[in-house]
Amino acid sequence: MLIRLEIIRALRNKKFLFFSVLYPALLFLLIAGGQDATDKVGGTGLGVPAFMMVSMASFGALTAVLMGNSERIAKERESGWVRQLRLTSLPGRGYVLAKTASAAVVSLPSILVVFAVAAAVKDVRLEAWQWLALTGAIWAGSLCFAALGVAIGYLATGDAVRPITMIVYFGLSVLGGLWMPTTTFPQWLRDIASWLPTHAYAALGQAIELGDAPHAKDIALLAGYFVLFAGGAAWLYRKDTLKA
Repeated sequence: MLIRLEIIRALRNKKFLFFSVLYPALLFLLIAGGQDATDKVGGTGLGVPAFMMVSMASFGALTAVLMGNSERIAKERESGWVRQLRLTSLPGRGYVLAKTASAAVVSLPSILVVFAVAAAVKDVRLEAWQWLALTGAIWAGSLCFAALGVAIGYLATGDAVRPITMIVYFGLSVLGGLWMPTTTFPQWLRDIASWLPTHAYAALGQAIELGDAPHAKDIALLAGYFVLFAGGAAWLYRKDTLKA
C-alpha cells in the first residue's frame, strides 16, 4: 500500500518528472547530437552515442531515485507524515524498502525515454537481448542510489537536504564517469573513481553494449554500497524514531 502511494505521488509531480524523465534525454541530444558511431570514446571501444546513451540513462535513473527520495523524505519529516507512519507496525527496514522500491519503479521511464531517443535520433542499434539486459541492469542498479536518497533524507534537515543532495548528486555523476569518460582523468582521480558506485553503475551498461557480461567487481561494488546505504537509512530511521 505504501509503495503504491509513493508511486502515485511521484507521478503527479510534473517538475520531478521533467528532470528525471525528459532532462536526461535532452542532455543526451545536447552532448551526442553532433557525434556518430565512428567517433569513439577513448579506452571504452564504444561510439559516443552508445556511450552517452548508457551514461544518460543511468544519470536519469540516478536523478529519479536520489533527488526524489531525499527531498521528499525531508519534507515528510517536517510535515509530520513520518511521525504518523511510526504509529503503525511498519518496521524501519519496511519503510526503507518501500521508499527504495517505489523510487526504482519511477526511474524506469527515464531509462526507456533515453533509449528511445538514442535509437530514433542517433540510430543506436543493439540486439534484443542487449536492450533487455541494459534496461534490467540500469534499473536494478538504481536501487543502490534509491537507498542513498532515503539515508540523506533522514540525515539532513529540510533546509539542508537540497544542497547536500546536489553535492552528492553532481559529485557522483561527474567523478563516476556519467558526464565524461574517466579515461580523461589524471591517474590518481581515476583510481578514486574506480571505487565509486556510479562508476560501477555505468560500467554495467557499457559491458552489455560491448556484448560482454558485467564485471564481478562492478556487481559486488553496487551490492556492497546498497547494503551500506540501506543499512544506514534503516538505522537513521530508527534513530529518528527514538528522538520523536
